[in-house]
Amino acid sequence: MKNYKEILKMAIENEVEAYEFYKDAALKMKDRAMKKTFEELAEEESGHKTLLEDYLNNELKEMKFKEEKDYKVAETVEAPQVLSADMAFKDAIALAMKKEQGAMEMYKAFADASKESKQQETFLELAKMEAGHKKRLEDIYTATAYTEVW
Repeated sequence: MKNYKEILKMAIENEVEAYEFYKDAALKMKDRAMKKTFEELAEEESGHKTLLEDYLNNELKEMKFKEEKDYKVAETVEAPQVLSADMAFKDAIALAMKKEQGAMEMYKAFADASKESKQQETFLELAKMEAGHKKRLEDIYTATAYTEVW
């Protein structure tokens, strides 16, 4: 298993990839609300990248994320595999949810495989961070995919 600095570098790379995905999504979306949502998500990922870099460089002494309730919405949704400009907003959010779910599950698996407590704690905090991303996307998804008619 990698040491925790290598883990943080990998997590930073994941945040960069997520940032690029959301920026690309924002550029591809025709609908202004969709574009704005993906721009906000990109900025959030950029903030997480900065936080992880600060932790890596010892400018931040502790990394703690809020534990979010997991309603497992992403686990019940089928998502398209590829982002396209003309896809429905709910499908674009579903794809993003699946990406965050995958990242969360990867960090949990790394935590389970870790033998060192510091490393395990780092992975669990990263899993919580991704769970927060996932929950935000699930909230957006449920608000758009399951709109009620009054």
